[in-house]
Amino acid sequence: MKNQARIIAQKQPCCEPLSWQQQLQEAVTDLATLAELVSLPIEQLSAEAHQQFPIMVPRSFINKMQAGNPNDPLLQQVLPSTKELTSPENFSSDPLQETGLNQPKGLLQKYQSRALLVLAGKCAINCRYCFRRHFPYQDNRISSDDWQNILDFLKADTQINEVIFSGGEPLLVSDSKLARYIANLEQIPQLKRIRIHTRLPITIAQRLTDTLLTALTNTRLKTIMVLHSNHPNEIDQTLANAVAVFRQAGVHFLNQSVLLKGINDDVSTLTQLSEALFDAHILPYYLHQLDRVEGAAHFAVNEAQAIALHQQLQVNLPGFLVPKLVRELPDQPHKTLLF
Repeated sequence: MKNQARIIAQKQPCCEPLSWQQQLQEAVTDLATLAELVSLPIEQLSAEAHQQFPIMVPRSFINKMQAGNPNDPLLQQVLPSTKELTSPENFSSDPLQETGLNQPKGLLQKYQSRALLVLAGKCAINCRYCFRRHFPYQDNRISSDDWQNILDFLKADTQINEVIFSGGEPLLVSDSKLARYIANLEQIPQLKRIRIHTRLPITIAQRLTDTLLTALTNTRLKTIMVLHSNHPNEIDQTLANAVAVFRQAGVHFLNQSVLLKGINDDVSTLTQLSEALFDAHILPYYLHQLDRVEGAAHFAVNEAQAIALHQQLQVNLPGFLVPKLVRELPDQPHKTLLF
């Protein structure tokens, strides 16, 4: 799109805001730095859990936390804990049984009309509840030959009309490469939509660049960006300003959350989250029950409580701000509505 408005970024007192790539390079990856920045004793961070699943946290996300508060809802999502070291028997390394679905390589097809591309093997933030924390990304790296195999697969299946960019974090891919992917995909006649599942704009809002906007709008395909935010403290004006530019250019924004014990498992927080999302031009979409992945059992909320929370949300909010309460189960043709 021509004459695009430039994204308004938060001003720093002495210099221009860092690019999203620079912020990513400066993300915290060691326990000592994280402990220092959140003003907590390093003993409260589990070195063993960190070794099993290393921390990765952008400083812009840390800046939204309350220093000295070990129960901060944003900190709890990234804090390596000894609770991760044991798991119930019904929690597994592959809770959605995805490892057998990657045919052709780099593509997962769970549902009839949609196909998911694993575009990146890492994230900009390592959430401790991630259902793909054990996923074999090394077996799904897409080479040029793999990409052609994917295109051939999509062309042959005329029921597929939507492609989902996922990962890992798909927006770790450069704008130029994303543009090439989209240009290739729009040549497939039956495709109608590109959907991008991403947490990166929540953690580093500067990822919503002008060149990304060009890539997403210079195409006949409709574009939906599904963000991942779990708590109202994650939403700020920088994000809202960036989203407004993309919305004006025709990109649709939805949000999916995970219901997490001790983080957002109360009506007040979920109500505030829906309101904050809509204020930032983002529509609540899904509220997921936790996928039963090894190391995340301490985040689980029982189903009866989840349904009770969702019922109260319907009292507090207009219908368009109530996300669908769902669980994803392997071998099912769609997500399972819980209420």
